[in-house]
Amino acid sequence: MESIKSLLLLLAIMITSISVAQTLELEGRVIADGDVENVHVINVTRHQFSVTNARGQFKILVKLGDSIKFTSVKFKSEVIFVSMQHMSDQKMEVYLLEQVNELDEVIVGKVLTGMLDADINNSDAKRDLNFYDVGIMGYTGRIKTQTERRLYEADHGNYVNFFLGGIVFNLNKVLNGITGRTKRLKAYVRLEKNDVLIQSIRDRLSNDFFATYPLEKRYHDDFFYFCTDDPSFERLCKSKSDLEILIYFKKKLKSYKINLTSTED
Repeated sequence: MESIKSLLLLLAIMITSISVAQTLELEGRVIADGDVENVHVINVTRHQFSVTNARGQFKILVKLGDSIKFTSVKFKSEVIFVSMQHMSDQKMEVYLLEQVNELDEVIVGKVLTGMLDADINNSDAKRDLNFYDVGIMGYTGRIKTQTERRLYEADHGNYVNFFLGGIVFNLNKVLNGITGRTKRLKAYVRLEKNDVLIQSIRDRLSNDFFATYPLEKRYHDDFFYFCTDDPSFERLCKSKSDLEILIYFKKKLKSYKINLTSTED
């Protein structure tokens, strides 16, 4: 009897030891009220990351005892420790709570009575005058930046136009092309767009990215400028998923650290 107990104890110790040393791909699912796509899943212990799909599903490499952090702008952050049950099932389900920002009640202006006609008559609000009120056709699209307007002025139209049976050259377009002004303005417009894109990405991903792949805070700005200097930056990051962008940043960080080391040497 004692020998059987000893054998079972030894077997349990061996199984536990194997589980502790084993790395496996854990399949998980985030459950919450609302859209569960693009929740960041970070293995803080192993410096691994993943992102949930539209169904809240994800895959990530783990070991027993690893800390898995779930972050999103829509939900409260949650940290789960990988247990023996997770290792045995090779699955994990996580419930996230909605991030609610409660504001103090502020009453501005007149208190509404709930009677629509009376509230409208008592209101001091006036509708802004617009071009439709005076019968003028107006532009309702996106307003160009100053640099975009300059590029349009320098490069719009054809090089050659036919007018009243004659040929008219677009000297403004020709001269701007010869002097290189058009090329410079196109570069400035691209830089402006990259600045807007990188700022949007930084707001969403920088905290989680540097938590997974540490870099001294004083180099963060320089690293992002390094990324925007890449001619393929916009193509690889615009309208891409968070996971695709994080993979791109991971590759760029390796190159950046090599450049940083060679510069400091």
